[in-house]
Amino acid sequence: MTAPDSKVPGSHTVVDSVTVGPFQENTFFLRPQGDDRLIVIDPGDEAARLQEIIDQRGWKPAAIVNTHGHLDHIGAVAPLQERYGIPFYLHASDVPIMEQSRADAAHFGVPEPAMPLVDHRLQHDQQLELAGLTLRVLHTPGHTPGGVSLCVDGRVFSGDALFLSSIGRTDLPGGHTETLLRSIHERLLTLPDATIVHCGHGADTTIGRERSQNPFLVDRDGHTI
Repeated sequence: MTAPDSKVPGSHTVVDSVTVGPFQENTFFLRPQGDDRLIVIDPGDEAARLQEIIDQRGWKPAAIVNTHGHLDHIGAVAPLQERYGIPFYLHASDVPIMEQSRADAAHFGVPEPAMPLVDHRLQHDQQLELAGLTLRVLHTPGHTPGGVSLCVDGRVFSGDALFLSSIGRTDLPGGHTETLLRSIHERLLTLPDATIVHCGHGADTTIGRERSQNPFLVDRDGHTI
């Protein structure tokens, strides 16, 4: 598990992360500075490990919010939802993606996840008031039809849309390359350069760094593709 994040000047939020499961997915713990209330973002696997972290730190989970419904992002949702009695948020267009995850698990040779109940369906530009924080929902389809990114306090949780020097894969069911690139250009790269990007896999980055250096978004001369 990472140390609490402190890279956003004047930030009123704290982000911890833990990488879980065979797909090395990043699960994020988001909370207000000086507060035990917690939003869990993309709990992908290893539910017992996530529960131990939460309980040892005395955090009080308020909700689970997912950027999308792929197998590697939803594996621990149902156990956390049941243990803490908290709601689960997912975009409506990704409910079929989530329901496909049992077949996906058989394909990849990993255990089937328990199927969570979607309590609230996310919409573009929705403002979520959770755990004393306001999250803005950006619909960023392309990796999946219902993929979203979550903006709060100088940060964006991009799921599998945007990575350090890369973008999400589009060869899975529901993926579409042109749609993903449009989502990134129109809804992520319009954020301030200093915005911290918390990615679904791999290291954090910034919008400014990806705008100027991501080889999927700019050519060798630094011009937008």
